[in-house]
Amino acid sequence: MSLERKLIEYCSPTLASLKTANLFNHSFSSEEELEKQLAELNSLLRKKGIFLQVLFKKENKALIYVFRKSRLQAELNRPAVKRFLSKYGYEHMDVDYGLNRLSERLGEDGAFPHEIGIFLGYPLGDVVGFIQNAGKNCKCLGCWKVYCNECEARKTFARYQKCRAVYSRLWNDGRSVIQLTVAA
Repeated sequence: MSLERKLIEYCSPTLASLKTANLFNHSFSSEEELEKQLAELNSLLRKKGIFLQVLFKKENKALIYVFRKSRLQAELNRPAVKRFLSKYGYEHMDVDYGLNRLSERLGEDGAFPHEIGIFLGYPLGDVVGFIQNAGKNCKCLGCWKVYCNECEARKTFARYQKCRAVYSRLWNDGRSVIQLTVAA
């Protein structure tokens, strides 16, 4: 599947400025081709406040993070988020530093870094709840496991689902990713 198609399928809420970030796996045939595609998309989407970054690579698979830098920075600047991330070795709350640290954590052997939920715009209470409950006992499940505000989460999940459906239809009708991306 093309990178553009995956942006529509997995990242529509971020493209529509409803969400801070999304993440997806992408298989590639050569690192050079992957870097070229990412550079082209970054060149186009940067103008609208969207950035693509490989967080982790293994063999011919890349974990691609698509984000709105300004929204992520605002999230990282929240005092409660700073306190939470400091427990996982995040010494600074600069976006570039945070993404480098997250990338390091993804490359470590052992447990998956569940603080990634913060980088995806999940509510802090739900990220903490997931960690404390080892992924069990959630109130509901959608784009993430919900431990706090179930009603608000269900509304958010519905908005994301509707956004994906609309973006898919428009993309299939010929709109480009750049046309479908809301400016920051």
